[in-house]
Amino acid sequence: MRAGAVGFASSTSPAHNGDAGLPMPSRLAEDREMAALVDAMGEAGRGVTMLTKGGHTSVPFLESLARTSGRPVMIAALLHNGTNPKAVFDDLDAIAQANVRGHRLIGQVSCCPLTMDFTIESPYPMEGLQGWKPALGLEGIALRKVLGDTTFRDALRAELASEARFRLFNGEWHKVQVVEVARPENAAYEQKSLADIATHEARDPLDVMLDLAIGEDLKTVFTAELLNTDEDAVARMLNHPHSIVSLSDAGAHLTFFNDAGFGLHLLGHWARDLGAMAMSEAVRRLTAHPAAVFGMRERGLVREGFAADLLLFDPAMVGRGPKRRVFDLPGGAPRLTTDAVGVHGVWVNGAQVADSRGLLHEAPLAGQLLTEFAG
Repeated sequence: MRAGAVGFASSTSPAHNGDAGLPMPSRLAEDREMAALVDAMGEAGRGVTMLTKGGHTSVPFLESLARTSGRPVMIAALLHNGTNPKAVFDDLDAIAQANVRGHRLIGQVSCCPLTMDFTIESPYPMEGLQGWKPALGLEGIALRKVLGDTTFRDALRAELASEARFRLFNGEWHKVQVVEVARPENAAYEQKSLADIATHEARDPLDVMLDLAIGEDLKTVFTAELLNTDEDAVARMLNHPHSIVSLSDAGAHLTFFNDAGFGLHLLGHWARDLGAMAMSEAVRRLTAHPAAVFGMRERGLVREGFAADLLLFDPAMVGRGPKRRVFDLPGGAPRLTTDAVGVHGVWVNGAQVADSRGLLHEAPLAGQLLTEFAG
């Protein structure tokens, strides 16, 4: 904190695994270890804690961190789940009650549906399932052998049929599509859902997915519409007094999904098209609100003496373009990107870095490392 950190972030989410499927160390930490780290942060008299919570991490425990540290705790990722629609609102209600008691909790919510591209070589939506554990860390023949095993598949089917408070993937096969096949003879599967293919072929959708992937050396690309697809529910979450619009993913899973345009989506889709909030409120939720939460001094407002971080956009046109794949990572590896729509300029600390065509050819390196935050 003395060196300039904004706070402390960690995770207890079962989706967060390291090499060979080993859990991130934070997932195995005892509550007292987490509390000690948060309290140490609080000794600085500033800072924010953020936790991506797993199902076993309760809001009351996170409230206890806010109480003992005296600092705000942000809770991620609060996403609406169609198979357990009440869960996210239970968490938001608990967050609201904590604030009534004087303990500042903030729920991180997203204005985007969580849609993720994946292959069975890198099956992020499936990796949080207990039944997928035998496949974690395997490659090649060993992986294909496990994927083809009837016991493995039956265990997955049983798990997906059981109730869970939160799962990234819940067996909604009608929301999983084949995006791109690796063999021309399978081209008819593209843009079809696994549920439709399974119905047409009188097969189980899990078998369809795994058999197709195995037959294509695990190169088949699927896309899954996972969470946050009920717009009425998401509108309630976005307007909750103790939520913060966030969860862009910040480029953490470039090959799976890209929500870098979430701010433009909030302005265009939610404020202009749906009228879920006023345009001025959408702007505040993207600027002054996060600046205040993180203690970013003299930022987030157009005010004399503040940093001139500015976005010039056309309210009638602003939005994000369609998702597309580019191949500009090291080794020509792919990533997903989306283009800005209706944006006419971006200024960082008063220096223009982009116009309506995108980044300027010789954009100035105008950014600053922020190391001082308000308490």
